[in-house]
Amino acid sequence: MKLLKKGAEADLYQTKWQNSKAILKIRKIKNYRNSLLDLKIRKQRTIKECQMISFVKSFGIPTPLIYFVNLKTTSIMMQEIPGTPVHDLPESKIVELSKDIGKLVGTLHKNGVMHGDLTTSNFILFKKTVFVIDFGLSQNTIKSEDHAVDLRLIKEILNSAHAKIMLSSWENFLHGYKSIVGSAYYAKITKLVSDIESRGRYAEVV
Repeated sequence: MKLLKKGAEADLYQTKWQNSKAILKIRKIKNYRNSLLDLKIRKQRTIKECQMISFVKSFGIPTPLIYFVNLKTTSIMMQEIPGTPVHDLPESKIVELSKDIGKLVGTLHKNGVMHGDLTTSNFILFKKTVFVIDFGLSQNTIKSEDHAVDLRLIKEILNSAHAKIMLSSWENFLHGYKSIVGSAYYAKITKLVSDIESRGRYAEVV
């Protein structure tokens, strides 16, 4: 078993499940919390993440398969998507795929799901399909303010990690997003993103 990533909430390991490559996600014990409360919270979040992955798959979002859930260790064994994170692709490919990512995010929002951690590392290209991973912070919500926070985050990521192609990528993302949610909702969400930026807690990106 190989450690892939140490996160604030969970660690990810590369392993195998019945001869298939797999990812083991283990939620961390928080020693500052009461132990019983901590276990309850970790169990709830583990269950919620699995439910969310199954839910979004039901309306066509490509996600990893869940192989096994262990609530005692608050861990999830899931399929490893053997592709490349969009973050690591050539700039021209990121620009091209931004429209597809916009469509995926639009589909999530249209079905009442906020991803909560929209970074280009959480989209993986495998055999011409973009998969969405890491639903650990996702929520069932139809609040447009929550959806605007999702868009604001990916806009920030494009600006910080992909500055040279930020404008063209963001434009393509919005084009894909609008094609799913429609003009009225698109106008509402993009206005909210602008409102968030103007509050002063966030730096204006463009």
